[in-house]
Amino acid sequence: MENGPYKYTRDGNGKAVRVIRIGTRKSQLACIQTDSVAEKLKELYPELQLEIIGMTTIGDRILDTALSKIGEKSLFTKELENALEKNEVDLVVHSLKDLPTTLPPGFTIGAVLKRESPSDAVVLHPKHANKTLEILPENSVIGTSSLRRAAQLKRRYSHLVFKDIRGNLNTRLKKLDEKDDYAAIILAAAGLKRMGWEHRIAQSLAPEDCMYAVGQGALAVEVRARDTDILEMVSVLHDPETVLRCIAERAFLKQLEGGCSVPVAVHTEIRDSQLYMTGAVFSLDGSDTLRDTMQTSVQNSAQEQGVDLIQRVGITATSISGPAQTRAEQLGVDLATLLLSKGAKEILTVARQLNDAR
Repeated sequence: MENGPYKYTRDGNGKAVRVIRIGTRKSQLACIQTDSVAEKLKELYPELQLEIIGMTTIGDRILDTALSKIGEKSLFTKELENALEKNEVDLVVHSLKDLPTTLPPGFTIGAVLKRESPSDAVVLHPKHANKTLEILPENSVIGTSSLRRAAQLKRRYSHLVFKDIRGNLNTRLKKLDEKDDYAAIILAAAGLKRMGWEHRIAQSLAPEDCMYAVGQGALAVEVRARDTDILEMVSVLHDPETVLRCIAERAFLKQLEGGCSVPVAVHTEIRDSQLYMTGAVFSLDGSDTLRDTMQTSVQNSAQEQGVDLIQRVGITATSISGPAQTRAEQLGVDLATLLLSKGAKEILTVARQLNDAR
């Protein structure tokens, strides 16, 4: 039954219980990711009634064009956010890397879950089993729809040829296995692991081979900013270390004004309460690159505790030290500013123009 913007059902005792509706993309990976979030919420709140609602996004429908050419920043999120705005769902589960660094007004990321490995992985055509990128034959074709991956790998493996490949994980693996168009494809390790296909990873790419995308490997729960009860409910899912790393990464990308259509990559880690961040920008062929590393303290002292409702690059993390979040955000901004002072804007402008002309 509906009551205003909310949906209710009756429990065994006839008592009205609110149903929390979770929006997701319909792909198998998106459903697995959403189910994992729903399970965590059920563990924490056993009395919760959950309903999962699947939707198709622009990015799921346009499969014959490279993502970087479509030019829409919210390819995989727009329809889900529309449903959130219309009160058709109460929260939405995304891969954090699909979410733009500036969210539409009225929305916020209420939880960033513990990050799976953010690295990229090589999946080989069965006939190339046990090889690595290094020893694949000259002019072998590697499938990737990511400008970031292609730019870094072209620079490192000049004997290989890189071509676009689109579709969800299942589709890409099918294209690899059943045809002879690609010797290998590059995918996010996190997705393969969540699908139970870890055995297909022939090679995990280290940061010196291929730094990852902003937010890669992390799941985000987006909610309406005004729904303080939902915000409070999902906030317990936040993983503090992942939140701080992803705030820094998203601030870096935002300051660079980067998106899907430019090759921007990051690497972050927290050691001894220090957040280390390496950021890089590349030309499309990887020949031009700027990279630098900075660090900041994310130690939080007792007097820094308390509820923090400030939204930083779209993320609201009420239970995590506000000053630590601010320092993480500033680290991303400072690193981007440093690269911009060295000519990053020119590299990215040319990359954008060349990509538009392709």
